[in-house]
Parts: sequence; structure tokens; C-alpha cells
Amino acid sequence: MIVGLPKEIKDNEYRVGLTPAGVRALNDAGHKVVVEKSAGEGSGFEDSLYEKAGARILDSADDVWAEAEMVVKVKEPIEPEYPRMKEGLLLFTYLHLAPDPKQTQALLEHKVTGIAYETITDRRGTLPLLTPMSEVAGRMAVQVGAQYLEKMNGGRGVLLGGVPGVPGARVVILGGGVVGTNAAKIAVGMGAQVTIVDKNLDRLRELDDIFLSKITTLASSAYAIHGAIAEADLIIGGVLVPGAAAPKLVTREMLKDVMKGAVIVDVAVDQGGCIETTRPTTHSNPTYYVEDVLHYCVANMPGAVPRTSTFALTNATLPYALRLANRGFLEAISGDPGLKEGVNTYAGKMTYKAVADDQGLEYASLDEILGLTPQTSSTAGGAG
Repeated sequence: MIVGLPKEIKDNEYRVGLTPAGVRALNDAGHKVVVEKSAGEGSGFEDSLYEKAGARILDSADDVWAEAEMVVKVKEPIEPEYPRMKEGLLLFTYLHLAPDPKQTQALLEHKVTGIAYETITDRRGTLPLLTPMSEVAGRMAVQVGAQYLEKMNGGRGVLLGGVPGVPGARVVILGGGVVGTNAAKIAVGMGAQVTIVDKNLDRLRELDDIFLSKITTLASSAYAIHGAIAEADLIIGGVLVPGAAAPKLVTREMLKDVMKGAVIVDVAVDQGGCIETTRPTTHSNPTYYVEDVLHYCVANMPGAVPRTSTFALTNATLPYALRLANRGFLEAISGDPGLKEGVNTYAGKMTYKAVADDQGLEYASLDEILGLTPQTSSTAGGAG
């Protein structure tokens, strides 16, 4: 199979879909890899490293997309990339289709086989390709929040960890999944007062044990969330419904009771955000205010630490990329129901029900389209 690795073009996105080690693994398995010139420079990988790993360097993204049978990316394609799509192309990347009908239509119109990292499941029902970036984003959320709480950056002027005699900042984390847990690790370590909100009581019990009662746990309800955020200095949104738009847990009306200069970091922005006032921002222009509350809603947070993120992402995605390349699409998904869960679009049809429901599209079962025998597969729910 010919695997293409284009340069990411989203604002300040420095990650790349594969490390040179990943390219070497594909090359050793008998596949050809074409890499766009300077695709890995933002992550510290010079073209020469990819060449030593067996790749061919091509001058343009057009050349890479045209030659590749499978394109491996990090972020979802954006409008300048839509014309590069072609029928039958395997696109293996984060898609986050639910809040992005334009991208959905482009994939359907070009009859691209869109395999989304964020909806692939494993035998435990977790999301193995979303997990590494959720870990990065959760940890970054606290760093970013601490920075924007500083007065000169527009916040309340509160030190996250406080000092002796002065309590640390109050941090409310919505969702006790991967994002929430990693955010809590950093916030607790820095000395903040942390509250985690989740609807799953068993998960709250686990978190109470993990953090040795150093956090407050709160069962999710509109009333409880309203009360918690009214006293918060930093609010972190980490809620996930796999493949679907995130539920809006904080309304604009609730924000009227949040303290002026408090900070929101909505990590769920890729799926539309769990705060009603969330809208995607970029690393170039990351913040805005609503009701005097500072919002940070950058949709590619891990892109700010591309070297760490690229290594972490390739560690998770490479086994699946190899499976697709070695076995071909049909055999790969037939033998792995979790990988099949990642197929969001195929042959011009929407094959992921949560996205179909969110966008009012007709859902088509991949099993029925391909004549496959359905296999048991778990899907992960709750917060991410």
C-alpha cells in the first residue's frame, strides 16, 4: 500500500501523523511511504530522517494526496484539503465530524473511507487512539488555565496553588474520564482545590480512591454544576460522548453567576464543547470573553507540544495503520470490530450513527453495505 503523510495546515498545528520510526515500520512491512516536504519539521523531524526510514519526499501536498492510497494525518481535513480527496481513499486521522457538517459532506461527496481515531474502540470499550491526546490536553488544560488566571493575561489574578495562609485556586473539572483525570493530577499536584463532576457514581468512587480524598467529587446535575462553577476560578470541560456532539452542561445563563475573570478551558471543543458559549479558537487567537469569563477553546491544544504529542500519537496509531496496510481495509475491519467502529464514512454513506443523528443524515450500517457478519464490540461512554 502507498501511505501518504502530508503536512498539517491547521493554525499552529505542528504535529505530524507518523514519526520516522513509524515510517520505518511501514517500510519494513513492504509498503511505500510518501512524505510532504517539511511535514515533520514542527515536531523536530527533518526530511532526512524520513528518507533514512525509507520514505520518498514529495514537494507538495497535492502530490502526496494524489499518490497515496491511505493518508495518515493528525487533524481533520479543512477546506483547502477537500479538493485533494478522491474516491476510495483511506483517510486515517481524527475527524470529529459531529460539529462539522462541511467536512462530513466533503467526505461523503468524494466517497472517502474516513476512519476516525476518536471512535476506534478496544476490547475494554475504551478509546485507545483518543487517550494519548486526551492525556496531553488534560494536563495542558491546567497549565493554560494557570497562565490565563494571571491578571496580565486577563484573569482574576489568582495563583493556582496559593501560598501558606492563602488557599489555592478552586478548579472545577467537568468529566472524570481521561481528560478530567489528567487535569486533576496536575491541578492537585500544583496545590489547587479540585472538584470533579461526573454522572457515573462508580467513577467518582474510583477517583476518590485514586486521589486519596484530596479532591471533592460531585454527582452531575444542572443544580450541582451551577453551584460549583459559581465559586470556581478555573473550569475545565472534559466531557465526551464518543463520536457525538458534547452535551452542553454549562449554559450562558449559569455564567452570569461565575466570578469576573474566571477562566474556562473547554477541551471538549473538538466535539462542539460542553459549555454553551464555547466556539473554536486557534493558538493564534486563543481566547475571548462571555459574561466577563475568559474562554480558552483551542481545538488542537496538543499541537502546542508537538514533539511529545507526535510520539504519543504514533505509539497508539501505528499498530492500526499497519493492520490496514497489511491486510487491506475489508480484511482489517472484518477481523477487528473495534477498528470497524472507527469507520465514519464509506462509499458516500454515513456509517457512524451518532454523527448521522447529530447532523440529521441517513445512517447506513457498514455490516449491511459490505455483507459482513456483525461482531460483538463495546463502545466507550461517559467523559473523556
